[in-house]
Amino acid sequence: MRIPALLFTVAATLLFAAPAAQALFKVVGPDGKVTYTDRPPSPSEGRVLPVNRETGRASDPALPFALRQVATRFPVTLYTASSCGDACALGRNLLSKRGVPFIERVAETDEEREAWPRLVGGSEAPVLKVGEQTLRGYAPVAWDETLDTAGYPRQSLLPSTYQSPAPVPLVERKAPPQRTAPQAPAAPAADTGSNPAGIRF
Repeated sequence: MRIPALLFTVAATLLFAAPAAQALFKVVGPDGKVTYTDRPPSPSEGRVLPVNRETGRASDPALPFALRQVATRFPVTLYTASSCGDACALGRNLLSKRGVPFIERVAETDEEREAWPRLVGGSEAPVLKVGEQTLRGYAPVAWDETLDTAGYPRQSLLPSTYQSPAPVPLVERKAPPQRTAPQAPAAPAADTGSNPAGIRF
């Protein structure tokens, strides 16, 4: 018996969406690492965002409903570098002026600069990612058009209490291994008188 293609597609979609839909919270740690959990996390674990059980996407409760819907469907990430200069500042200002909630990932170390082409697909900076759309280099007209198409408003709708998340490293930085103090050599065993001849080794 053959399964119709449409039925197979629906079944596969539900199978892969199930783990995400079961998660209740998205946690962005201080190092930028993202984890999903079904237990209420503590604020010390990082920035906590609730997950929509139907879509499996996280949403920020601090955002107005209309803006939260857009940000959930088309999340925005800004990739910058410490040596980027005015271009990165202009890109950051464009997003802030429009009230676009975004995550900034910055390359500061040699390791991150080497990983830049592999992670963003080119050598230009800054790089804007809106959903699956990637724009390399600062081009305000193209950036505005892409944000318009995604549904982001031209005027900021962010509440005055909204705080943008702090920039996170482009590459997750591993904590250096902890050094243990060298152990002192063991003291020689006490003479128990088992060497009556007084032989030394």
